[in-house]
This record gives sequence, C-alpha cells and structure tokens, in this order.
Amino acid sequence: MSVAVVTGSAGLIGSETCRFLHEKGLDVVGVDNDLRAYFFGKDGSTGWMREHLERTLPRYRHVNADIRDPAAMEPLFGPHVSLVVHTAAQPSHDWAAREPLTDFTVNANGTLVLLEAVRNRSPDAVFIFTSTNKVYGDAPNELPLIEQPTRWEPDPSHPFAEHGIDESMRIDQSKHSLFGASKAAADLLVQEYGRYFGLKTATFRGGCLTGPAHSGAELHGFLAYLAKCVVTGRPYTVYGYKGKQVRDNIHSYDLVTALWEVFRAPRAGAVYNLGGSRHANVSVLEAIALCEELAGRELEYTVSEQARAGDHIWYVSDVRRFQADYPAWRYRYGMRETLEEIVDALRTRR
Repeated sequence: MSVAVVTGSAGLIGSETCRFLHEKGLDVVGVDNDLRAYFFGKDGSTGWMREHLERTLPRYRHVNADIRDPAAMEPLFGPHVSLVVHTAAQPSHDWAAREPLTDFTVNANGTLVLLEAVRNRSPDAVFIFTSTNKVYGDAPNELPLIEQPTRWEPDPSHPFAEHGIDESMRIDQSKHSLFGASKAAADLLVQEYGRYFGLKTATFRGGCLTGPAHSGAELHGFLAYLAKCVVTGRPYTVYGYKGKQVRDNIHSYDLVTALWEVFRAPRAGAVYNLGGSRHANVSVLEAIALCEELAGRELEYTVSEQARAGDHIWYVSDVRRFQADYPAWRYRYGMRETLEEIVDALRTRR
C-alpha cells in the first residue's frame, strides 16, 4: 500500500489532506505536535482534530513529533513513501516577531530536515509544500490601487487587475515580516531540491487558506476567526486600510484537490500561486457583512488605523499557471459556500 506523510496533519490543510488521501486508498502517517496551542493558546489548538482523525480514519497513524528533529523524522521515510505533503508551520507574521528563532527553525529548518529525509530515504516521492503569498512581502502594495466603497482594487489598466498577481511578482526588496522571510527561505529550499537534486517538488504560494476545519485565532486564520467572533459574540478588531483590504480565499478541499493533481503528474521545482483568485475574494468589510447575514447576528468591531507589518492591501492570486499545467482541476467552493460551511461548523462545535 502506498504511504503518504502529512506534516501539520491536524491543521486545516493537513487534516483535509489526510481525509482526502485516506479516501483515495493511501495509508497516511500524520505528523503534528500541536505547536499551534503554543503559538495561539486554546483557540488555536488542533487537539480536537487529531482525535477526530484517529477515531475516523482506520489507516491513519499519528506521530507526535517535531519536524525540526532529524532523528524523529528520518525513520518515517523509506521506499514505501510515495507522497509528502508539508503543511506544518508557524503561520503568523505577528507571532513571528515574538520568537524569531522559533519561527525560522520551524518554517525553514523544519522544511530542510524533511527535504533531506526525502532525498536520502524516499527520493522517488512527490514533495508538496504549502508556502504563502507572504513570500512577496509588501511588494503587492506598490500596485496602483483605487479606493472603492467597500474595497481596494487595482487600476483597471494594470496587468494584474483582471486575473490577479502571478508568479512574476518579486520576492525580495520588500518588507515581508519575519514569517514571510522564513517561509521564503523554505520556499526556495523546496524549489532548489527540485531543480538541483531532481526531486519531484511543488510549491503552492497560497492566498488565504480556509475551511470548516480551521482552528482560527486572532493572529492567524482571518476568515475562520472572523466567523468565530460573529457566531460567539466576541468583539473583533480590523487592522488598517479602513477594513477595505482584499483577500482571496480558497477552501481547503479545493487546495487538496490541486495537490492531488500534482501527485498524479509531478514536476521538479514547480511553483504556483494558488488562492481563491477572482473566483473567491472578499474585503474585510465585505466578509463581516456576509458573516453577519449567515449567522443572523451583528458583529461588534472596531477599525484600528495601525496595519499589520508586511500586510497586503490587495491580494488576489492569478492561478492560470497551475490551470495551464493541470487543466482538469476546478474550484468547488465560492466565498458564500465556504463561509456557510465555516459558520455551520462553528455552531456544531459549540
């Protein structure tokens, strides 16, 4: 039986990946030590999802280990491993400034440990890495943006206006946040192991990854945390840009089906922007209004003038490079469908 190793297996993308691959017939080894609870407290813990995976997936084996530890990672690999999906990370640019060493070692060193384990023990495996649009730093903020009633939009004459930001956006000479820098280091390592060593690697520079399995916290998980605040009556703070900053949002299922396409027809050193694109994007103000409508209650929120360091004013992914390489892939979820699932899941968990 083919084996997949999934890091961050109890997180949003990791858990969706585990369920999907298990359904496809693979044995799944999940690696997750719930560092999210350390990063974000009880709100961010993924312990509930780990228990769910162990209870519901007969061919799932959980490994409570740190991806930075070569002695713990090496034994998980061998010729039986055909796929590695690396989703484990310190995911918050705000949190990274608190403990830069922790952020960098998890995101960059941890990725290097896994790549070496694959190169030495599973060289034929496909290695897929969930990177981030934060590798571009705040370079997207240099776009000519026009303020509209509820959002910012690029000047229609700009090449990115119609389809979004493509992979030609530079990743240097901009302010990243320390998180963006550590993820950029990992991003480049994954590319290099594909180009230099010939490993079958793919890097996905995600927009906002979201879905009902997200353990949203204030410092990470924009849409899930916003919905949590609306459903529970918790106050919410919008940071900067009048709440008109735009994010594209891709449902975890749609991302995982993209990962599956890569597994079936891998390349070496591939890089893709993958988010909600023009198919699914929303400003913070628009997301608040939609959440209020779906939850049937108003949100108490304030708008701070202080923006988060390295934050994007407008980010919409151009996914056409991925669609050109994998034309069978399609979105299943739009913005409304995604938020409906998140709100329903939050109500159920309460």
